[in-house]
Amino acid sequence: MELFSTKLIYMSSFVMRLVNALNTSAASDLKVEQDEFASIMMKVGLKRNVAKVLTYLAGVAEATSREIEIGSDLRQPEVSIAMREIRKLDWIVERDEKNPGKGRPYRIYKLNRSLPEIVEYLESENAKESDRILKQIEKLKSLKSN
Repeated sequence: MELFSTKLIYMSSFVMRLVNALNTSAASDLKVEQDEFASIMMKVGLKRNVAKVLTYLAGVAEATSREIEIGSDLRQPEVSIAMREIRKLDWIVERDEKNPGKGRPYRIYKLNRSLPEIVEYLESENAKESDRILKQIEKLKSLKSN
């Protein structure tokens, strides 16, 4: 549990560094920060695609699916699957914008929650999971002693 708390504290401070980096860093520094942030998000339970999409969206005001594909280095089906999961969590807002030429409108996405709110949610979910595991361990101990 102590290790879990330490990771969350590190992640919270990292979120603040990432937000600052997204606003001020050079492109290569930004890429390293984004990769590290996405990696930590995966370690605390998010799927790879979801972590990469969230990391990209945190650095832009809004983006189309194509921009997300390029910025997160994912393929279109991976972005679609990630967006479906993010949509379920109500972390994005979507709007359609008419294509200047012919064709169907394109969808524009933006984060509905701040990174600190998302990290808080992940912290809460991981704390619940830790509690559940600890209860199971206590149950095992009590069964063993009988």
